[in-house]
Amino acid sequence: MDLKDRNKISIRGKKISVIGLGKSGYAATLLAHHLGGKVFASDLGSTQEILDRTNLLHQKGVQCETGQHSDLIYDADLFIVSPGISKDANILSKAQDHNIPIVGEIEFASWFTEAPIIAVTGSNGKTTTVHILAAMCQSDSVNGELAGNMGIPFSEKVIDEIKHPDPNRVYILEISSFQMEFIYHFKPKIGIFLNISPDHLDRHRTMAEYVAMKLNMVQNQISTDAVVYNSDDPQLATSLNDYPGQKLPFSLLQSNVTFPLNATKVYDADGEPFIYMYEVALPGKHNLANMLAAATAANHIGIDKKNIADVMKSFAGVEHRLEHVKKLNDILYINDSKATNLESVIVALESFDKPVVLILGGRNKGADFRLLLPHTKRHVKLIISYGEAGGEIAAALGDAVRLKRLTSLMDAVATAHTLASPGDIVLLSPGCASFDQFSNFEERGRQFKSWVDELEVN
Repeated sequence: MDLKDRNKISIRGKKISVIGLGKSGYAATLLAHHLGGKVFASDLGSTQEILDRTNLLHQKGVQCETGQHSDLIYDADLFIVSPGISKDANILSKAQDHNIPIVGEIEFASWFTEAPIIAVTGSNGKTTTVHILAAMCQSDSVNGELAGNMGIPFSEKVIDEIKHPDPNRVYILEISSFQMEFIYHFKPKIGIFLNISPDHLDRHRTMAEYVAMKLNMVQNQISTDAVVYNSDDPQLATSLNDYPGQKLPFSLLQSNVTFPLNATKVYDADGEPFIYMYEVALPGKHNLANMLAAATAANHIGIDKKNIADVMKSFAGVEHRLEHVKKLNDILYINDSKATNLESVIVALESFDKPVVLILGGRNKGADFRLLLPHTKRHVKLIISYGEAGGEIAAALGDAVRLKRLTSLMDAVATAHTLASPGDIVLLSPGCASFDQFSNFEERGRQFKSWVDELEVN
């Protein structure tokens, strides 16, 4: 199948193998089927969720297999792979040997829309930023639609667009490095880079490879496109030099930006006061940076400044990201399940000035937990490690910080409740992937909140 010219791509009558039936794979299967592709969907798993999806697909006449990737997948003109499947997987090497083009779900869906795309990536803050930007991009002339890594497959939205065209639609996509491994034509009108710090090194192996995957997001941009980037991040300031899009920096420290600031207020590009710091709804410097990234992009596409300021004053956060769950016995329980890397944990710790009982654990993604040591000295009174990485966390931190190692997150919540004192914060900020005990960080966060809700007053 020839993918050279995006405008000439047609999958009608083509054999499409979709590898992986998670949310994005399932949505890509539906989109490919809707567009006339002969789809074969394959998943190694056989969970009830996967089986339910295959049953629905069978009802539509789509062939599926579960519990294996048989040789049937190689009878294909195109592979669409879920982001959970590494580019180094044997089945993908074999597909390449068969000269089968391989794309990800984001790339695939992008072929079938002409709506402008604003794509957001970074090691931390993506989910918060896309939600902020989507709230800003709601007006009579702009309808911001969220999709991507935050849990809504792009393919699902593109099917909706095909069925219900909307000339005001602007896609706001959260993009992970995994989703950029197989890119041909994907091109956002605006690419937003929040920050770059070590993450997913278990998959990408080196920091250079991780950065390269992130930068793939804007490899197809032209001079009329734009890149919004954090000029306080030295990695970004140099890495984007060779890309043609217009550079639109944002910063907490520098003045040559669209929205400069001082200790008390943010200014607009004309040097006029825009919003006072005390009015910004989300606490923390990291959230202010996310706000400024979104505001810079929104301003670039012509969103009214009053709408931008109103969102900065009212946006209270997203689920699983420093989410206040409950106050019990004057102990505040906070769900930061979205923190799947150490940089996110550090950001969370720096958001508080009260004693913290920190719950860490899950499946390590190649992080060195010793990097947390300088950030535990100020007010971390206890670390509770759990799950697959529990022993590794204990070995790295146990000599320097009071630490208890447990098996499950449920036990960690119960123990934190017992050992925390009035005035403390119990913070679930795992610094790890969730896959040892949960299907995703959302399930982990919901379970944490459920167990906290069951706690009783001492």
